[in-house]
Amino acid sequence: MTGASEWQGTVGRSWAEEWRRTDVSFSGLTPRLLQAIGAEAGETVVDIGCGAGEVSMAVARARPAATVTGVDISADLVETARGRNDLPNLSFEVADASQWRPATKPDLYVSRHGVMFFPDPPAAFAHLAAIAAPRARMVFSCFRKAAENDWAAAIAGLLPRSDGPPPTPGAPGPFAFALPDHVRRCLKGWRDVEFTPVDFRYIAGRGPDAVGEAMALFRRIGPAAAALRTLPETERDGVARRLRELVESRVDGDEVAFPAAAWLVSATSDHNDG
Repeated sequence: MTGASEWQGTVGRSWAEEWRRTDVSFSGLTPRLLQAIGAEAGETVVDIGCGAGEVSMAVARARPAATVTGVDISADLVETARGRNDLPNLSFEVADASQWRPATKPDLYVSRHGVMFFPDPPAAFAHLAAIAAPRARMVFSCFRKAAENDWAAAIAGLLPRSDGPPPTPGAPGPFAFALPDHVRRCLKGWRDVEFTPVDFRYIAGRGPDAVGEAMALFRRIGPAAAALRTLPETERDGVARRLRELVESRVDGDEVAFPAAAWLVSATSDHNDG
C-alpha cells in the first residue's frame, strides 16, 4: 500500500530525485497516453498526480492556447516539475486532487499513473466530476495486474516473504486499478468508461551502463526499494545480488527492459449542469 504520507515523504522525494530515470521507464507508454489525450478536446486541462511534470509539459506544448495545471500531493515532485517548466500556459500546484478546488472548471483531466493512490477513490472521483465543466472528459493510465507486469512480479519473487496479511484488493498502490470492474465502481460521477489495454516495454535502464542505471532505479523506486532500505544487512546483500542477476538477464542491446501492461481509461463527467 502506498498512501499520501509516503508520497509526501520518502516516496515523493525518491521520485523527484529520480525523475530522469522514471521518465525513461515510462517511455514506452507515454506516447500512447499522449495520443489518447490528443484525441480529446480541452482548453482547461488538469494533470492529476503530475509527478515531475513530463506529461503536463507535453500537453501544454501541444495546446499552446490551453491552460494546463499539474497537481501533485508531493511538494518535492512539484518543485522538480516547476524547475523543468518554461511554458507560459503551464503551472504546478501542491494539492490533494481529491479536495482541490481550481479557479476555473477543468474540461479535461489527464494522468499518467497518478490516480491509484486516493484513500477513498469513489469520493475523489465524485469530487473531480463535481468541480469540472459540463461533460468534462478524463483520460488516465494505470497498471494492469502485477502478474502481467514482469518488472513487478519478478522483483517480488526476489524478496523475503512477508509474515503479515496480504494486501487488501484495491488498496492504494501501483496495482489498485488493475481490475476494470473495481475501477468502474470507483468512478463515481463518470459515465461512458472505456478501457484500452496497452502492452509496453518498461525501460529500467538505458545507455552504455544500462545495468547500472536499472540498479540505481530499483534501489530507489519500486518493490525492491523499501526492502533494500529496511531489511537487515545480511538480507539486503542477498536481495541486491539477486536483483542484479535479474537485471542482467533482461539486457536487450543498450536497454534493460521488462514486459509491462497498462490500461488507458477514458470517461465523461455525469455532471452536465457544471
